Amino acid sequence: MISRIDLRGTALAPSASGAANGVLDRDLLPRAELDVEAALEKVRPICDDVRHRGSAAVIEYTETFDGVRLEQTRVPTEALGKALEELDPAVRAALEESIRRARIVHRDQRRTDSTVQVVPGGTVTERWVPVERVGLYVPGGRAVYPSSVVMNVVPAQEAGVGSLAVASPAQAEFDGLPHPTILAACALLGVDEVYAVGGAQAVAMFAYGTAECPPVQLVTGPGNIYVAAAKRLLKGVIGIDSEAGPTEIAILADDTADAAHVAADLISQAEHDVVAAAVLVTPSEALAEAVEGELKTQVPATTHSERIAEALSGRQSGIVLVDSLEAGLAVVNAYAAEHLEIQTADAAAWAARVVNAGAVFIGPYAPVSLGDYAAGSNHVLPTGGCACHSSGLSVQSFLRGIHVVDYSRDALAEITPHVVALAEAEDLPAHGAALKARFDWKVPQVP
Repeated sequence: MISRIDLRGTALAPSASGAANGVLDRDLLPRAELDVEAALEKVRPICDDVRHRGSAAVIEYTETFDGVRLEQTRVPTEALGKALEELDPAVRAALEESIRRARIVHRDQRRTDSTVQVVPGGTVTERWVPVERVGLYVPGGRAVYPSSVVMNVVPAQEAGVGSLAVASPAQAEFDGLPHPTILAACALLGVDEVYAVGGAQAVAMFAYGTAECPPVQLVTGPGNIYVAAAKRLLKGVIGIDSEAGPTEIAILADDTADAAHVAADLISQAEHDVVAAAVLVTPSEALAEAVEGELKTQVPATTHSERIAEALSGRQSGIVLVDSLEAGLAVVNAYAAEHLEIQTADAAAWAARVVNAGAVFIGPYAPVSLGDYAAGSNHVLPTGGCACHSSGLSVQSFLRGIHVVDYSRDALAEITPHVVALAEAEDLPAHGAALKARFDWKVPQVP
């Protein structure tokens, strides 16, 4: 059901920083194939059409891809209220607790302005300003993601974003509206601007605006390959958080780990999609065999057994055998997983040495599923190895740092000779002349 990759005997050297992220060919590791470039050519005409024809194009693509003919793209306010009224009380309580915990974590991420005195009379202030308007994408498809509403909306609200819009695919079985649980989550969070639009056309709607939806400055949230391609295509017109790909879990474990727990956690992420990645890295062949046995028992008992089995047997999943935990650490740092569990003896110490991961889960009682819903952390995380350079969604994602420079006459006079020298060294003498003009220096005249 799941393949093995034997890296025992492979030399893994520490990085220059001393962290064991290793000299390792990433092609040796399981990874989902995601050809965003190919999808780019498919979404380009869609985005161009939405740019020129607005809502009419969005409505046509929604009918083509989702089988729903919309009269309008915006969800009526009364539909949001109705969805909340009809929400299962247990689900409502769970969402409320998820929101409460997410607010605790994200509220503490708020940035404060800071002012530094560079010289007497000269200061630089870094001022943090929220993006004015954002578009938050919540995927549809095989599963329903009210949790993604929480993960997108809470950090944006805590950052102070003034205008929020949510888009989620229209569903034929719900009269062309997004899933009612998604609508209820929006209502719980006080978001009343929701659009029954998915895919590349939703990203284009946010980027260019339509008669119903004013344009946004930033689009966040996970989606399928066409959403990722549209975000890549329109980056620059809009800001984006990341090009989220298929979900992935990596687990670094030794023989102290419970094989039943490890298997259950691999299954939990494989449940998302047939291209979801589930990777175990371990120096213990006994654990590998025990996990394989657990998978054979647990997978057939799950609701989505066929989907999970396909994900686990795909080239993006596998059990990686290594010589030691030190080598295993090098592997998981090279892999840079979206979600990384550490199930080892002294797990916190090993976790402290992880440098590449979207989120790290320590020990047997912090499974990834907790982070998906109610740890307080954010589950919108970098995928496809992007955790080596990118971060998950946070309050910071919705803030812009603006430097405010305030110098007195004396402070400017003191630094002017240095600025003039640098300007002339770069053959940009007018830069220096702009400072000279404020004092008694004569501005050079062009003959």
